[in-house]
Amino acid sequence: MEYSAAARFHDSVAQFRVYEDYLDSKVTPMDLFYLKSRDLARELVEHGHKGTVLSREEFEERKAAAQAADAARSNAVYDRSRPTTLASAGKELKDNFLKALAEREEANRSGKMTSVIFIRDHNTLGQEVSGYIDYAHRLKTQDFEPYFSGKKRLMPGRSDLCYYNWKTQVSASNPSPNFEVIYDDPNGLLFKNKRDKKILNVDPSSGPGEDSRRTFLQSDLYIHVVLYDHGVRTV
Repeated sequence: MEYSAAARFHDSVAQFRVYEDYLDSKVTPMDLFYLKSRDLARELVEHGHKGTVLSREEFEERKAAAQAADAARSNAVYDRSRPTTLASAGKELKDNFLKALAEREEANRSGKMTSVIFIRDHNTLGQEVSGYIDYAHRLKTQDFEPYFSGKKRLMPGRSDLCYYNWKTQVSASNPSPNFEVIYDDPNGLLFKNKRDKKILNVDPSSGPGEDSRRTFLQSDLYIHVVLYDHGVRTV
């Protein structure tokens, strides 16, 4: 692969420790022969080749930019290699629902799996609500430690894939980074995975779809819970 002009320039600056080293690279043996002084040869290069040789200020600015770019790349590599701390790690989980979420946490964080959570229960006002949650998306946008530690209850909201309040009859549907919502299909509510374009069918009387699995759970925390796991194939 060919270097870009920016990459070649980056290397040309980064290889020199100080400005004097950069000037020395421009000094020729003929300059030293006639001038008999390296300092004079450096001055000749610096002031006699305007436009083709960097000034001290330009060198320092571009040297700093090159070092910053190197540091940013190193940090990016470190972040990718650093193991993800799971919110469920070290928690004593007793409810089947929380155990199931913990079993799927790593796969959803890493992108190996995208799970949809169906929950039906009563909200804090005592109203029955139900909805579908993109688990992988929620993991990226929320801290799940309070859920796994029992301090909070995971509930569907208006910003999730689907939401319905049976008391007020308020409904909402939204696409997520992982799924499109198809709500006008003759087969009922469907979710289309954005990565492999495969359909997830949440109709309990139908199969969940290719590369998908449906799991009904008995939970002490909710009236009704179902997990839909879609395995994402990588080519």
